[in-house]
Amino acid sequence: MNKLKLTYFDFSGGRAEPARLALHIGGIPFEDHRFAPGDFAEVRKTTPLNQVPTLHVNDVQITQSDAITRYVGKLAGLYPEDDLQALLCDEVMGALEDINIKIGETFGLTGDELKTARDALANGALARYLRWLQDQLESHGGEFFADNRLTIADLKAFVILRWLSSGKLDHIPGDLVETVAPKLKEHMDRVARLPAIAQYYATRG
Repeated sequence: MNKLKLTYFDFSGGRAEPARLALHIGGIPFEDHRFAPGDFAEVRKTTPLNQVPTLHVNDVQITQSDAITRYVGKLAGLYPEDDLQALLCDEVMGALEDINIKIGETFGLTGDELKTARDALANGALARYLRWLQDQLESHGGEFFADNRLTIADLKAFVILRWLSSGKLDHIPGDLVETVAPKLKEHMDRVARLPAIAQYYATRG
């Protein structure tokens, strides 16, 4: 078996969390290398593109979070084997990454500038993406985004929807998901109740 080492910030959430969850669900041994945000300046010097997460597969260092998540999803049996279902899974993954990027573009802003940008995001792009994701969920059966079962698309959606609903993003209403796309809130809660997910967060505190 390949030796795996996943490197990311020491907090729950973010771009490495779907991969962490997939590895946990699949019972796949890996080194969960976490570092404090203050250490990022040094850690990034060891990465190919000055960013995290990275995944070491033996001595090969891999970058790009969705590629990492897809790889470990395959190892864990959480990625569709059917080509069309894989496409549907990837489509949702890409849309969710768009949300990450759009929110990321507002980091570094402060005061009225941040409020204006986040208000526009909540009422514009975020609402549009959440409605689209809800439509995808419902058109694919209502419980999962692809393959009629849990996949990495559901894990990534769970992580991002949880973040949006946390109240930790200034000027992003904590009830945005529930208000704009209530079926997504139900999806988030349903994934949170899965025994492996509940156990993971109970262990992490």
